[in-house]
Amino acid sequence: MSDDGGLITRPPFRDARLPVHTRVADLLARLTLDERIAMLHQFAPGVERLGLAPFRTGQEALHGVAWMGPATVFPQGLGLGATWNPQLVRRVGEAVGREARAMRARDPRVGLNVWSPTVNLLRDPRWGRNEEGYAEDPYLTSALATAYTRGLRGDHPERWRTAPVLKHWLAHNNETDRDTTSSSVRPRVLHEYDLAAFRGVVRAGAVAGVMPAYNLVNGRPNHVSPYLREQLRTWADQELVVCSDAGAPSNLVDSEHYFDTHEEAIAAALLAGVDSFTDHDQDASKTIARVRGALERGLIDASTVDTAVRRLLTMRCALGEFDEFDEPDQHDGAADGTDGAFDTPAHRALALDAAEQAVVLLANDGLLPLSESAVRTLAVVGPLADECKLDWYSGSLIRRSSPREALAERLGADRVVFADGLDTVRLRTAAGWVRVPDAADEEGEGPAEEGPADAGPTGEGPTEEGPADDGPTEEGLADEGSLNPAHTAARTDLPPLTVGDAPTDLSLADWGGGVLTLRAPSGRYLTVAEDGFVRAAAERPGGWVVQETFTLEAHRDGHLLRHRGTGGYVCVAAGGLKVAERDSGVEASVFRLEVVERGEDAVTRAAARADAVVVVAGNDPHIGGRETEDRTTLTLPAQQERLWRVAHAANPRTALVLTSSYPYAVGDAADALPALLWTAHGGQAAGTALARVLFGDVSPAGRLPQTWYASHDDLPDLLDYDIIASRATYLYFDGAPLFPFGHGLSYTDFSYGELSVRREAGLTVECEVTNSGPYDGDEVVQIYASAPRSRVPLPHRRLIAHRRVRLRRGERVRLFFTVPVEDALGFWDVAHGRWTVDPGTYEIHAGASSADLRATATVTAEGPPPAPRPVLRRGLEAADYDAADGIVLVDRTKVRGDAVACRDAAVGRLLFRACDFGAGATSMTVEAACDAAAAGAGDDATVEVHLADGTTLATAAVPPTGGRYAYTTVRAALPTPPTGVQDLHITLRGGLRLARLGFSG
Repeated sequence: MSDDGGLITRPPFRDARLPVHTRVADLLARLTLDERIAMLHQFAPGVERLGLAPFRTGQEALHGVAWMGPATVFPQGLGLGATWNPQLVRRVGEAVGREARAMRARDPRVGLNVWSPTVNLLRDPRWGRNEEGYAEDPYLTSALATAYTRGLRGDHPERWRTAPVLKHWLAHNNETDRDTTSSSVRPRVLHEYDLAAFRGVVRAGAVAGVMPAYNLVNGRPNHVSPYLREQLRTWADQELVVCSDAGAPSNLVDSEHYFDTHEEAIAAALLAGVDSFTDHDQDASKTIARVRGALERGLIDASTVDTAVRRLLTMRCALGEFDEFDEPDQHDGAADGTDGAFDTPAHRALALDAAEQAVVLLANDGLLPLSESAVRTLAVVGPLADECKLDWYSGSLIRRSSPREALAERLGADRVVFADGLDTVRLRTAAGWVRVPDAADEEGEGPAEEGPADAGPTGEGPTEEGPADDGPTEEGLADEGSLNPAHTAARTDLPPLTVGDAPTDLSLADWGGGVLTLRAPSGRYLTVAEDGFVRAAAERPGGWVVQETFTLEAHRDGHLLRHRGTGGYVCVAAGGLKVAERDSGVEASVFRLEVVERGEDAVTRAAARADAVVVVAGNDPHIGGRETEDRTTLTLPAQQERLWRVAHAANPRTALVLTSSYPYAVGDAADALPALLWTAHGGQAAGTALARVLFGDVSPAGRLPQTWYASHDDLPDLLDYDIIASRATYLYFDGAPLFPFGHGLSYTDFSYGELSVRREAGLTVECEVTNSGPYDGDEVVQIYASAPRSRVPLPHRRLIAHRRVRLRRGERVRLFFTVPVEDALGFWDVAHGRWTVDPGTYEIHAGASSADLRATATVTAEGPPPAPRPVLRRGLEAADYDAADGIVLVDRTKVRGDAVACRDAAVGRLLFRACDFGAGATSMTVEAACDAAAAGAGDDATVEVHLADGTTLATAAVPPTGGRYAYTTVRAALPTPPTGVQDLHITLRGGLRLARLGFSG
């Protein structure tokens, strides 16, 4: 009621009592076409006349609110994957969502459309963004992503705490040429693997939408993917929003050359289902102009714009943006930030719990857990021993704990000996020694040298460090126009390095592949600012283009020092050391490297003084395997390899802790050392969590979310996405891994009882597990299915269910799992274009990993035998092959459909099994395209058809058709008509694109 007793009137879109679709329809009708077009950009302007505030799609929050200043930092996505604990991951999602709400309450630029989680499957551990994903398995990834999004979304039936968007649709696992490479994904891999990770999360109903990836799939950019319409939007009744990745709309023309004009590109993206365009940062003018141009050319109409805007407004309405209430108690808290909570004791405890649950004990020969009474002196060594690393998608630390800090707090500083294992070096040029000016060197205090460790900040205390250089500070957000941390400039207020008579000792870290960082005694890293000068000015390596890495290249009797961020060489210039501009004519200086002390020597001394040694090695998330950069190897950097070897030689009681964003091939360490652990970068409480695991406060129960291979030689080509043919991931790998998927040891033992399986509404699996060891602990019970006598290549075993369960010593529990039969036993039948479960006997296993199966039961699927391919009635779609060699899948048209082409225009072969020719086929049609210009002059494009016994049925020559999308139909007689059920072999030659084959009697 109003003050005078009259009714309060409000437009329907402001009335929270009305259905969302009614409110959105009302608001959409009130917007002008220009206002609607403007809403298609990531930075949608406000509409003052309607009281609408500006809205930004996109808030990074993979493991905490990122880029917006201090926030609780949880373990990386990979670390959350290693917990195998959906309940925990949901709680992390709730905490992140609440912090986003709380941060938005004080800064409205903090977004509520959260671009998280990353559900790309960790198919290849060399992928630069391995740290972002949860697992190589689609079921586990989907389960954890569902949990995280439910936490982000909140429990209110209508109002969303945040609106999660899944990344990155689809089949995206390479940073190498990521905006121009095409993932060749056959239908079985598409449905059983890549789509499966997204499908379960979307069906769970806690997802606002997806973000397409930069890459192409089967020759077609993901931003015009037909699967957005044909798959994604069939999985949910709600409106789903599709937000482009940054710059990807422009890539459709600029780098991918898929369309001739940006108007065509943006029209195609809208028609495919993209709703929000992340392009040109905050400048919406280009996107607006392109949409208007597409309208003027008739490529789209206003209804296309309305469809996208309706989806965006539906999301905003669900977030409570348009709500008005008559009474305060009508409010659910979502819209005004009261649903928020920031840096609470509960969030700190959760960060510690998550970091503890993420630790994986890879090997243990009785060294662990350590005893405080037996270990009077502990050596904590290695380049990550006193680090709490952040990654590109981290928030700034409010508090931190490194392994050294946490262990010193636990044992006392006098009982911990520390050495970082880095080489202490000096650089000399013809003009003198390289030195850090006093003003730069004295600004900060460097890390302690070898010796007793001082207790520092822990997971429960505030950090003394400021926010990371690679993200804007909370204060900086008020001053900076851009929210993109890639725009953060390096410091220029410190003096550049100079040369003189007195050298400065520098700490040199070798991160592998010749990539080095150099750290001054102040603890600051050498870096290069926009003016090109080299300064000791960075708190840590970071930024979109890392400016803190260098390489030493042999040159005459010394080395050239190349700065990787710019690609230029360092020279001695007026004013100090500077990176010479390319083509400037300035000659690079020659540097001579003098090693003052090898890191191995300091580690040897520390190890010899101690009762036990903990070597902490791994990666810096900004170096050598990160967004924009894949790894080329799985080997540990040579410097770190030497450290664990010398530590172990000096003290056999040595444990190696790998803190990394990805797996390593560390077979020698696994064979030699008494204990080996792995954890992803564990966030603000990483050090405390590790200390508690090392000393037995927590029995480790993390499990590997991806296979650890013995060598990178076990991996297929990085761009080979056909996991079936390449025998990749635990599902198909035929070799012996170093550590299998699901592996992880405990300080206690678990025994498994009999396993039973029943066919009811689904498969009901029942098993009994007992903690038969000396400690309380968690077991991760893993349920796998296998089909030993399958007619098609199916996984060796496939994870279908799991549960992380806490058991006290001697406790026994009976667990029940229910899994839909199709999910447990089904596969995509390319012969008929559908999911199917073949009749037969299947094995269901329970165990502690994919290779440690403790109990097995069988279950029988009834049904008619598989039908052969009805080729006379349906023909053969070329992409629906059973096996292939030398081919690549390509786009049949720019809108939808797949075709098959020879890889590198050579020779390709296809196999179609069980083709039913009935009484006989007398003729064949070939639907194909041949672009003579692309194929090359003189290349004959032919399709040869054979039976399994070598009988040639026909050879069809495909003439030039005038373009890759200009298809023709070629007819050929079959002089020897095939009859009955036969395997059909197809050989392709030349630069053609085969769409389908038809047969008639």
